[in-house]
Amino acid sequence: MNWTRSVIRVLLTLIVLALAIGLGRTMWDIYVLAPWTRDGRVRVYVVDAAPEVSGTVVAVPVVDNQFVHKGDPLFVLDPVRFRLDIDAARARVAGAEEDLKLRTSDAKRRMGLGGIVSAEEQEDFNSNVETQRAKVNAAKAELNTALLNLQRSTVYSPVDGYITNLNLRVGDYAHAGVSGLAVIDAHSFWINGYFEETKMHGVRVGDEARIKLMGYKQILMAHVVSIGRGINDQNGVSDKLGLPDVNPIFTWVRLAQRIPVRLEFDNVPPDITLAAGMTATVTIGRETPGARGRLTTWLQNHL
Repeated sequence: MNWTRSVIRVLLTLIVLALAIGLGRTMWDIYVLAPWTRDGRVRVYVVDAAPEVSGTVVAVPVVDNQFVHKGDPLFVLDPVRFRLDIDAARARVAGAEEDLKLRTSDAKRRMGLGGIVSAEEQEDFNSNVETQRAKVNAAKAELNTALLNLQRSTVYSPVDGYITNLNLRVGDYAHAGVSGLAVIDAHSFWINGYFEETKMHGVRVGDEARIKLMGYKQILMAHVVSIGRGINDQNGVSDKLGLPDVNPIFTWVRLAQRIPVRLEFDNVPPDITLAAGMTATVTIGRETPGARGRLTTWLQNHL
């Protein structure tokens, strides 16, 4: 009986020791060798919808967070002022063209009076014709600008995406170049994974990757598109005297810097809502088969 208990104790000890060794090796692979990071952020391109002309907003046919298609109107500026500018420009074109006809006729009449009108006077009249023709071209350019301003008084969505940060209301005065809302490009989501420099040996362009968003259980597949080639060096900043500001560190502790790696999603299921700024766990490579691989994946996603 005592012998059996001794054997059981030895076996239990060996099992616990084996589990500890296996778990220790798994933890070593995860924290030291495996290229993964919990510092992943969803990114997206954002288009600032700013008018090219100034004017009073008379219509905002969209609401915040609405999905819009490329070419959909976002807001409209009061077109009355722009139509008045077009009428004034057309009047200037008509007047300039009439002056050009008159100067052209005067120049032609003097061309037939070679013995009476001097060559210098003929050159003056020909020069007046060219000067007036330039004024006609300038007036036409002003008309085209006025027509363009009327066209640009309605701001359209340049991409398929979602309205965000809508602070524009009917009656607001929109200034040229000042954004009134933003459109998130629905086709431009990607993820930035910030990997410790000690794990960059396992990251290559084109590598497969697994993405675990914090708010979802599904594992999304992605691939490495590019690797950042530089980060800011805070030691390079100079003070007001021009001297370098060097941060003190512990000589026996070296904190690993984080290198940005850009990844593109291979496929995003329709039931997953992506939003810029979401956090995620990024693991380079597919899941290792077997119980140990599943344990590694679970630890990476939950630790």
